[in-house]
Amino acid sequence: MTREQVVRGGLLIGLYLFACAFGVGSAWMLLRSSWLAQSVQVGPWTGSTLAGSTDAGMYTRGRVALDGLLALGRDETMYFVARTDSAGQPLLARCHYAITGTPPPARWWSITAYADDMFLFDAPNRRYSLNGSNAHLDAAGMFRLDTSPVAPTTTDGQTLAAWLPTPSGHGNGGLVLTLRLYNPQSVLQAAPGNLAGPRIERQGACT
Repeated sequence: MTREQVVRGGLLIGLYLFACAFGVGSAWMLLRSSWLAQSVQVGPWTGSTLAGSTDAGMYTRGRVALDGLLALGRDETMYFVARTDSAGQPLLARCHYAITGTPPPARWWSITAYADDMFLFDAPNRRYSLNGSNAHLDAAGMFRLDTSPVAPTTTDGQTLAAWLPTPSGHGNGGLVLTLRLYNPQSVLQAAPGNLAGPRIERQGACT
């Protein structure tokens, strides 16, 4: 093989690798931009207005697949995802958060905690979500859910019932909260931005 053939082969390989990298990068940007362009923001919660819709295109379907959501029709299920707290700071697994709010207008709902790779954390107490069946409401009709590496306690030393454990040895690993609404009321289907999204507030210093 001549020197010229070697150089030409190297150039072809370089162009091929560049084209692959450019294709993957542009597809990722399109997936991200198409999701954000068709989304609604409610406090720290982001919901897609196309997920589960017949108007969803291939990029919306691709983004849904990446985020691990089983996107049914909007009359069946609506999805909201939070990656930051209500102050706009990224959610971290090693921090303690209190998620508070009123039950959303749906037949059934749930809030689930995931690692930033969208897999569930190991939960020694076998609790992975708060939902419409196990949420305790206070006198004002509010629920509270806590996520933290160590079980949080009340002022009298009692462990809070609604606690989702997250690992302390996760470094700066992210935390993702997913709010699912099953059979949401028609007013919410028509205007997802009307959701009174739960607040997410960090409690004290992170471990």
